[in-house]
Order: sequence, then structure tokens, then C-alpha cells
Amino acid sequence: MVEVLGKVAAFPHPWVRQDVGPMEDGALLSPPADQGLVFTVDFITPIVDDAETFGAIAAANALSDVYAMGGEPQVALATCGFPEDRIGTDLLARIFQGGRDKAAEAGCAVVGGHTVVDPELKYGLCVIGKVDPERALRQIGARAGDRLVLTKPLGSGISAQAFRKGRIGDTEMAGVIALMTALNREAKDAALAAGASAATDVTGFGLLGHLHHLLKASGMSATLSARDVPRLDAIDDLAAGGFVPGGSKRNLEYVSSHLHCDGQIAESERLVLADAQTSGGLLVAVPPEGARSMVERLDAAGATGAAVIGEIEDGPAGEIRVAR
Repeated sequence: MVEVLGKVAAFPHPWVRQDVGPMEDGALLSPPADQGLVFTVDFITPIVDDAETFGAIAAANALSDVYAMGGEPQVALATCGFPEDRIGTDLLARIFQGGRDKAAEAGCAVVGGHTVVDPELKYGLCVIGKVDPERALRQIGARAGDRLVLTKPLGSGISAQAFRKGRIGDTEMAGVIALMTALNREAKDAALAAGASAATDVTGFGLLGHLHHLLKASGMSATLSARDVPRLDAIDDLAAGGFVPGGSKRNLEYVSSHLHCDGQIAESERLVLADAQTSGGLLVAVPPEGARSMVERLDAAGATGAAVIGEIEDGPAGEIRVAR
């Protein structure tokens, strides 16, 4: 770890003591005494071949949990498992550099970490963010009449599967990578400005799974408009062609007893709605008067793909109806 970190440039941060060397047992932090904190961890296995891009995607994915709670990432520790017979320190350093650069884009300093020998490569971050406890976003709090806003299009899991099997090429995958490396900072700011009542990010459980969790926590149900859910180009055709990861199929099975779809919603479209995302967008419950302004703000910031996709309703907790 010391050898790897020696190849990665440090990022200064006002909370972090700069005179603590890489051999210390921990980083020394001095946050303001009254500062609210949010603490989270996430790591993933590679879905792209380029080491720095993998590091950037993994970092954006981990940072997203802080944004989903209305916070700003501040400091992080890297966590990495790697097969030492196949992965050398130069390649590890590139992964760590990609993660460090993406964290720095978020204003977050990676101050250390831990590596272990593992048969499968995996990398991620433990992140501490700052948050105003009175404005923190949680999955509890959605109210009947709130609109549901999704801030990134769906389809990264299906796209990655299609890329691995040669169905799509580098050009198509470049757009997916741009989506996965995009931070959810603008989405968080827009959600807070719109008076969001609840939020989460859409990652491994897919849109349907994460919406089910939010509804369960809030004691609400919801109706989604399938035609309004943003998705990557040609993703429905890829799903219909069978390029669906096992995790996405399990997501649909997981939520199936709480899912009520109109007859014209095909199985392939349900799989898109359940597609396991990496570094997906935020799913936000917003009062009706704030939903359109939130989408317009994100469009103006260049975060294309945000859309109002449904409505929170009174009803059995966790139930989802999907209409055309």
C-alpha cells in the first residue's frame, strides 16, 4: 500500500493534517466542532478494462451515497482487493490515481486506505461527507403527491453486458462510461433547492428495487410512467435481445411481489427498470412545484437525462404500479 500511495499525488484538504506520513496508522482529521457527518463505503469489481477509468467509476459510485443523503464528500479511505499474481503495483497505482482524481473533482481527499490479496480485483472508497442534519436527505419522508425525479438514464448494467459480449462497441460504451463517471453533485444541489422530501441513489438494486426501499421506508406506494423513464439509446432492444446481467434478473424477481404492471409493459422493459446500475443517478421525491424546476436546473447544468417519472401515492408501503 505504501508503494502504491507513493505513486499517487496527494490532494490537500483543510480537515487533514498534512504532516502525517503514509506509514502512520491513520489520518488525522479536524472537522469543525458542530459539523454533521455522513459516513459510507462502497466498492465494485471492474466493468471496464482501463485501470484509471475503473478507479474513477468506483469512486463516483462510492461518492454517490453521500450525495444521496444531501452531503458533500470530504475525505475518503481507499479499499482494494487484488490478485497479486496478476496485478502489479503500477496497475494498482493507476486504479488509485483514477479514484483519487475523481474524488478530487468532488473536493474529497483520499487520505489512505487498505489492500488485501483477493482472487478477484475490487476497489472502492470509504467516504466521510459533511451534511446539515436539518437538511439531510433520507429514504424516509416521501409524501403523497410528491413527484419522482430520476437524474440519470438507466441501462449501464445491460450496456456493460452487451459490451462484454461484443454486441456494442467502444463508441457506444464511451457514452455509458461518461454517465458512470459523472458525479451526482449537481443532482444533489438541485434536489435540495427543489425541497426534496426523500432521496436515494439507483445502483445495485435497480430503479425498481431502490424505489421499493424508499417507499417501504416512507410508508407509501407509487405509480411510474414507463414512457417517461430515461434510458440509454437502444437499451430496450438490448434487453429484448437477452443482454441482461444476472443481477438485474434477480432484482426483478426480488421486487416482483410488490410490482403491478399494466399488460402492455413487456418483460424486457421490466428488466430495464430493474437493471443493476453502477454509479446511477439520484431518485428523488420532490413536491410538485419543485419537480419541473429541478429537471430544468439539471438540463441547464448539462446533466442531461433527468426526468419526472412518477408520483408518490397513499397505499400499501412499498407497492409499485408501472403504467405506460
